[in-house]
Amino acid sequence: MFYREAGDFKTSYRDDSQTFPIGFDRYRYYAVLVLAFAVVPFVIDDYWASAIFVPFLIYAIAAIGLNILVGYCGQLSLGTGGFMAVGAYACYKLMTAFPDLNIVFCILGGGLVTAAVGVLFGLPSLRIKGFYLAVATLAAQFFLVWLFNKVPWFYNYSASGQISAPARSVFGQPVTGAGVEAWAQYMICLVFAVVLAWAARNLTRGTVGRSWMAIRDMDIAAEIIGVNPLRAKLTAFAVSSFYIGIAGALFFAVYLGAVEVGEAFGIQKSFLILFMIIIGGLGSIFGSFAGAAFLVLLPVLLKNVLVGSLGWPTDLTAHVQLMILGALIIGFLIAEPHGLAQLWRVGKEKLRLWPFPH
Repeated sequence: MFYREAGDFKTSYRDDSQTFPIGFDRYRYYAVLVLAFAVVPFVIDDYWASAIFVPFLIYAIAAIGLNILVGYCGQLSLGTGGFMAVGAYACYKLMTAFPDLNIVFCILGGGLVTAAVGVLFGLPSLRIKGFYLAVATLAAQFFLVWLFNKVPWFYNYSASGQISAPARSVFGQPVTGAGVEAWAQYMICLVFAVVLAWAARNLTRGTVGRSWMAIRDMDIAAEIIGVNPLRAKLTAFAVSSFYIGIAGALFFAVYLGAVEVGEAFGIQKSFLILFMIIIGGLGSIFGSFAGAAFLVLLPVLLKNVLVGSLGWPTDLTAHVQLMILGALIIGFLIAEPHGLAQLWRVGKEKLRLWPFPH
């Protein structure tokens, strides 16, 4: 078998503590990256980009951000949709105020603004937690949606109340606006997803990530051993909101092109991202990708099977989708609270030990 530690020798602590200490893991991720960067852009079409790949990558970024807050730091949040709206509107204001500014910096600027807003709404976490913190973030969700709806400055006094992304390009290739090619949308989202996933993976394995997990497991004991709860919780809110803001900016500028805050970033979006990390696995970067892939592919699969093959009405299919999603969430919470990521870990462990039983 290929998946073995045997013969994978390390000669330094640096090698032993690297992100993927087992060679098979490194080669597998290298192969996935080569496939994603060198193969998919040449075969992707408009349907695959708009229905699967682009939303999967954007939702994966948002799920990583929420997983940092909920899975790693233990701070429950129901305001993901509102924070995505902050990233989208901040990106829009930067694009319209600075027409010559590169779209990448506009997206990053949207993430930074969202991080600041996240810290502001994260202040209640210093005194409340659990259900009460969830209610506080839910209030932030409704407040932000109301704010972007009621203050015309945010949508530049447009009569429709919508915001539309101006045309922008990267290295001469249009990535926003009308007539953008599918592979260009996919590539800019892929670059952001890979870089942010790599950063989150390393961040959660370092001092900051360990302080988050200490707060998650027992905040009083963490404070006794020297972890600063103020710094740990607010950094978790800041980093989480930064990721979610970038996802919101990409969702608006690259994926949809034009949005109305109530439709695109309502409470349904917050629950969708939360369901992704529950099904994918709390406290796992891989679980964020797995949950995003699952909930992006599920509607496409049901539509093709139930509507395309069996001829079911689309409204009935939508209800069946919600029933399946609810059953899966209950099933995962009861049978495997750590989600698809834990199933993947168990499968790898069995592969590593095969053919021996222990």
